[in-house]
Amino acid sequence: MNILVTGGAGFIGSHFSDQLISAGHRVTIIDNLSSGSRVNLPPGAEFVCIDIRDENVEKLFASQKFDAIYHLAAQMDVRYSVRYPLEDLDINIAGSVKLLDLCRRYEVKKFVFSSTGGAIYGEQDVFPASENHPTRPISPYGVSKLAVERYMYYFFNEYGINGTVFRFANVFGPRQNPHGEAGVIAIFCSKLLSGEQGFVFGDGLQTRDYVCVADVSRASLLALDHNGFQTYNIGTGVETDVVTLFDTLNRLTGDTMRREHKPALPGEQRRSCIDNGLALKELGWKPEISLQEGLDITIEFFKRRIKDSSYR
Repeated sequence: MNILVTGGAGFIGSHFSDQLISAGHRVTIIDNLSSGSRVNLPPGAEFVCIDIRDENVEKLFASQKFDAIYHLAAQMDVRYSVRYPLEDLDINIAGSVKLLDLCRRYEVKKFVFSSTGGAIYGEQDVFPASENHPTRPISPYGVSKLAVERYMYYFFNEYGINGTVFRFANVFGPRQNPHGEAGVIAIFCSKLLSGEQGFVFGDGLQTRDYVCVADVSRASLLALDHNGFQTYNIGTGVETDVVTLFDTLNRLTGDTMRREHKPALPGEQRRSCIDNGLALKELGWKPEISLQEGLDITIEFFKRRIKDSSYR
């Protein structure tokens, strides 16, 4: 298949692209490199440095005749979305709807979307949350992801564009940018290995569902085999608090840093954990990498990255 991956120079997008190329698909990547890096680009992919909102994206659709779109390009910082909601809307909603409309006009029949399993549910009623849990996002970022899911259903219902939504838990692993994407594991790894102080906000007992990117990327291929419209949680169903995370990473990197706390951030979600039962039932997907194993892999990546000045 001929596949377009948006955000393919980024953390998750580059891993998705690896999987698709390994399976024999032709992959074109578009990325404006705002948080991604050329270092992440997989061999064999065609790369175009462009923003998804650029008018020239249509030329790619007209010339390439894509069979499927994997849409991972996004403004992905929750706190940034709170400060700049209009920019978040422009990138995450308007940019995504533009791509959906190009799929309609150029007869692309499959659209796979990177959504969120944390920010979209808000403060949960049950743990872990299934796909049927009420969606009550408390940030513009979460609102934008939910809006795109609704637009996807509209384009499926009206134009027959098959849609798969992946609601990811907190994805971590190699290639994550500790600055642009602000994943707490990436931040802690980078700081601890560089001898900088990492801080825990609040009491540190807020929990998240951490899933390794190697597990997440396996779901990418499974989406191609499904028609219709589906939404899947991609997570572990296990909660880990920030204190445990920091202390574990500190131990694994030499136990050289004393944990320090800063005041809690306003509006931060207290607990987040998602149920992957539907993905197991319908896709045969489940996480295979433990948190400990994933942390070991991630630490080794950041050790290499710190030594490699070519990685920005």
